[in-house]
Amino acid sequence: MQDSARYAVGIDVGTTTVRCVVGHLDATTGAPTIVGVGEVANSGMRKGSIVNLSGPAQAIDEALGEAERMSGYEVDSATISINGAHILSTTTDGMVAVASADHIVTDDDVARLEEVATVGKVPANREILAVVPHSYSLDGQDNIKSPVGMTGTRLEINANVISALGPHVSALHSTLELAKVEPRVVTPSVVAAAKAVLTEQQLENGVAVIDFGGATTGIAIFEEGDLQYTGIIPVGGNNITNDLAIGLKTDPEIAEKVKITHGSAVPQTGSDIVSVKHDKDELEFSRADVDEIVGARLEELFELIIKELKKAGRHAKLPSGVVLVGGGAKLQHIVEYTKETLGLAVRIGRASGLGGVAEHMDEPQFAAAAGLMMIDAEGASGGVRGGGRAKVVTDHAGGMLKRFFGRLKV
Repeated sequence: MQDSARYAVGIDVGTTTVRCVVGHLDATTGAPTIVGVGEVANSGMRKGSIVNLSGPAQAIDEALGEAERMSGYEVDSATISINGAHILSTTTDGMVAVASADHIVTDDDVARLEEVATVGKVPANREILAVVPHSYSLDGQDNIKSPVGMTGTRLEINANVISALGPHVSALHSTLELAKVEPRVVTPSVVAAAKAVLTEQQLENGVAVIDFGGATTGIAIFEEGDLQYTGIIPVGGNNITNDLAIGLKTDPEIAEKVKITHGSAVPQTGSDIVSVKHDKDELEFSRADVDEIVGARLEELFELIIKELKKAGRHAKLPSGVVLVGGGAKLQHIVEYTKETLGLAVRIGRASGLGGVAEHMDEPQFAAAAGLMMIDAEGASGGVRGGGRAKVVTDHAGGMLKRFFGRLKV
């Protein structure tokens, strides 16, 4: 392995599955090529939050091991996802006086401004994941995207602050310590997925990414190139599986097979009976029962999604529509159902432009892991040294990075 080799790593810590993606960075362009992928079932988490450290620590270690064996790299740092309904999106503002004698705005002034915009506006028991500046104002000149280098005395900001409950963040850090992984950046999985699947035009026009996970559904709304709102709903694909298990009077393992094979967001015509194989048995169920159970849970979930869109002031107001990611996006006819229910254009989000060994990287469940790797690639500065380990500088602010990753431009 050459000393100049560089790589980026994303680890998506989901409630039901941990996915890891390792990308090799081109020495000239810095563009990543997938060289390692790992996917392992997870335990010890409920609705996106860690309740038992050893379960996700083992899953992270195993998923990373798979990716390491495939890539030939030994990884000790990565960009990590966080999830759960405790993640909060807060609109805030602030003002500072420009500190330099000649009144030229510096990065330090912007950092102080972001601090002012968060102190007292975000509860003390929360960790700041990102400060997303929507616009700056300098001596009354509004709608400035980057004030650094400009001249003035009064600098103001309007921003979106993404935060998470401190105990949940601490639990994630403890889990990563057990797995011997240093977090470079920690960000909500739905925001990371957006990095992999959205175009610059969609970011500008207005678009929502909906991440259908196993136990949660994440929503991230973008407009004018910026993240406007993030919300996490504690309902996911597992709820459909559990409903099927109860309604069909069968085991969750069999119910999961029924969901994957015959579950549909739109009722299907054809045979009145559906069947699945389990062990050596052929089990039969009523198609009408399956459709009714899946439909009832989807109706509830989409009522909550609409509530989040209304909370953000974007219901039926997104020109670029909705992009679906996550394992739940593989449910049959989910695009048609979403289009009909939300009244917006809808498509399945797939990570594109990533070459290499990525056999399943274009599937929606890998969007978050791919996005995390891309975020990591943007911040990668250390080369692989001795034994394949990368030296990566981590900029902590209360344990987390405060500045958003490149404003999500792709």
